[in-house]
Amino acid sequence: MATTNAIAAVGLAIRGVLVNAAGGVFPDARFELFQATDFHKAQDGIGISIFLYRVAANLTRRNLPPHVGLDGRRFRPPLPLDLFYLLMPWAASVDTQYRLLGWAMRVLEDTPILPSALLNALDSGTSTFRSDEAVELVFDPLSFQDLTALWEVMEPKLQPVATYVARRIDIASDVELVDGALVQTRTFDYGPGPQP
Repeated sequence: MATTNAIAAVGLAIRGVLVNAAGGVFPDARFELFQATDFHKAQDGIGISIFLYRVAANLTRRNLPPHVGLDGRRFRPPLPLDLFYLLMPWAASVDTQYRLLGWAMRVLEDTPILPSALLNALDSGTSTFRSDEAVELVFDPLSFQDLTALWEVMEPKLQPVATYVARRIDIASDVELVDGALVQTRTFDYGPGPQP
């Protein structure tokens, strides 16, 4: 299971995959992790904004059992998350925007699994993910209604975008589940009845 740095590590890994693939195709392109206020700033050159717009519990994995450590200690169940990203290209010309978006979508489709080695290496070499973990990256288009609602909140001009979900991120808990002593006998004690 991953540490609490997992959300940051996934965003950095998506950016890293695009940066590494852009060398010969779009050598001047910039790939930036965005927050909502960055959409109001003018962008120079060409590039892609990577915006984490939603974090949700993975409902199919919500009731996981407690985690048992190597030493036998039990910890609270992991928090299973899905991370939803919006990729938006920017360039001076529309055709360059379209080419950049198509290229980025192809690169991410060719890299559907982000292994722990990649996730940890692009997160300053930390050990956020265990060696047997990976994150699945899936193209997940929004409905027009959801996309419109998202644009109303962020208020930029409507742009072509692609949306992805990073699935199966289990964030480990440090809270140990301590078992109480076994019950040997039950004692029932009654308090005094109602007073007149």
